[in-house]
Amino acid sequence: MTVVRLPDGSERIFDQPVSVLDVASAIGPGLARAAIAGKINGKLVDVYSSIDADCDLAIITEKENEGLEIIRHSCAHLLAHAVKELFPEAQVTIGPVIEDGFYYDFSYKRPFTPEDLAAIEKRMLEISKRDLKIERRILERTEAVDFFKQQGELYKAQIIESIPGNEDLSLYSQGNFTDLCRGPHVPATSRLKVFKLMKVAGAYWRGDSNNEMLQRIYGTAWINKEDQKNYLHRLEEAEKRDHRKLGKLLDLFHLQDEAPGMVFWHPKGWMLWQQIEQYMRNILNNNGYQEIRTPAILDRNLWIRSGHWENFRENMFSTQSDERDFAIKPMNCPGHIQVFNQGLRSYRELPIRLAEFGSCHRNEASGALHGIMRVRAFTQDDAHIFCTEDQIQTEVVTFIDLLKLVYADFGFKDLQVKSSFRPDHRNVWGQKRNGTNPSQH
Repeated sequence: MTVVRLPDGSERIFDQPVSVLDVASAIGPGLARAAIAGKINGKLVDVYSSIDADCDLAIITEKENEGLEIIRHSCAHLLAHAVKELFPEAQVTIGPVIEDGFYYDFSYKRPFTPEDLAAIEKRMLEISKRDLKIERRILERTEAVDFFKQQGELYKAQIIESIPGNEDLSLYSQGNFTDLCRGPHVPATSRLKVFKLMKVAGAYWRGDSNNEMLQRIYGTAWINKEDQKNYLHRLEEAEKRDHRKLGKLLDLFHLQDEAPGMVFWHPKGWMLWQQIEQYMRNILNNNGYQEIRTPAILDRNLWIRSGHWENFRENMFSTQSDERDFAIKPMNCPGHIQVFNQGLRSYRELPIRLAEFGSCHRNEASGALHGIMRVRAFTQDDAHIFCTEDQIQTEVVTFIDLLKLVYADFGFKDLQVKSSFRPDHRNVWGQKRNGTNPSQH
């Protein structure tokens, strides 16, 4: 006898093992038709999953956020299925859910065109109408590797080989298409009705620029056409207000391939920049901050001492001179510490607030660059406050009030302020001096 406890507190008792779908059917045919997945003792599972022990069970439908995520994940598989039918030589890699949709990365001999995307979306609709049952099966690790190698899916085999441990792996099949996945997925392809392919972008395999550049097809999926229509409308409105278009239209700035992620400011744009910088300078001066200027290039040994070289070296630009290694600063912190460390300090001088409009550079991945929102060269107008432990709370509260004031002046009213704290394992910048600790900034 198996007792299944439902979210409303009621129980269903079965004399033999049942599936999640069986339980939904016992509750009512409407729920059975609406069921997308189940949650057994808090774990998401397919509707075909067997229940052979007492448990808590929730039936997942389109109404739950988890239901929409499962639909989007299943649409990623639907996309891969369509690509494999139209372009059999393409290799599939990974296809996760993202905000508002999904994507799938493919290895293929030529770039996908807009016409290809239209054909793929059409084939996805055709596969959806086939009402193919989506079935899960378990394979032992070596069996799974052999299966995908025989299919010519070398990336899938590589993924399996990199998974630690010797646990069995789950594969999902719909018709003649099989993919590696933890799941769960919708019961059948017919449950996937409202989706749209959006664009193609490049993405390095496993995010490593030394690996092959794959083709990432993005899509969106929704419960109904009205939700998708509203989403696409929001995108259209956002497109009209895209800062890159406005920058060109208003003759404020431009970007070009010869300086990726770095902005060419035009006279009108630079005038706006100077106005904002002067506004911030007045705010800082009126609130006890002292403006400083530190070098943009510092010896590698300083970055080693600060911990940046060990943890962020791949994102730092470096150069050499006089047989010494240097790095262009990605942030202002080490330079501000050097200013504080000059001369003797007394606790009576604290708090000391040092601010800088520092020119910083970070070697962001080319695929992450986005207009002037995600760049490689930027001005980081931040500050470091050196204070005693007794002064920390007052300084934090005062800073948050100042932050709210500045953002309110620019029209931002609803803010969330988050704090991060130094980890237990950290680099020590220096020794305590005169009762203060330079690492407290």
